[in-house]
Amino acid sequence: MSTKRIVVLISGSGSNLQAIINAIDAGHINGRIEHVISNKADAYGLVRAEQAGISYSVIDHKAFDSRESFDAHTRQVIDKYAPDLVVLAGFMRILSAAFVQHYHGKMLNIHPSLLPKYKGLHTHKRALEAGDNEHGCTVHFVTEELDGGPLLVQACVPVSSDDTEASLQAKVHQREHVAYPLAVELICADRIRFDEAGIFLDDELLPPSGFRLAYDA
Repeated sequence: MSTKRIVVLISGSGSNLQAIINAIDAGHINGRIEHVISNKADAYGLVRAEQAGISYSVIDHKAFDSRESFDAHTRQVIDKYAPDLVVLAGFMRILSAAFVQHYHGKMLNIHPSLLPKYKGLHTHKRALEAGDNEHGCTVHFVTEELDGGPLLVQACVPVSSDDTEASLQAKVHQREHVAYPLAVELICADRIRFDEAGIFLDDELLPPSGFRLAYDA
């Protein structure tokens, strides 16, 4: 089985990037990060890439006159590395339809809620306001619908009566560092198949919520 080629897109601290780097270094992921792209020059994730010996580039979205032109240039850079998987790890850009279609079936994103609940922003605040007793994060394939692609992995956290938005965010963030490397690991091990019928793990159809990790997993 060939080592999978991965390109990661970031905008910020890159903690999920680091979690994936750590999983690769530990031998859990049959993959190699070929390149990291940030749309922000001051993203700390670029320091993480440099420390890991991974090439990187900055593509400032403000230098382009449209979303489509930024996406087209970014796509050209990504495709130089012929990736098997494109990972959005805190990449704070809404992607154009053409970009998403180009990477159909091989681009992942992570969202801080148990999708389909709480698409968009302020997920922790919304979970608290709704009185939910559990919250979490979801790794999903990217489609043209924002936060609407098929769900691959979910990781749950319990919501305590004394949780604040900040404490709940911290809990979920910690679980992201488990869920995202696992999703990448499953894909790089050729255990995932994604088609019109849904997502298959080892040729068994996953439920619509994807593979769900227990609180302590």
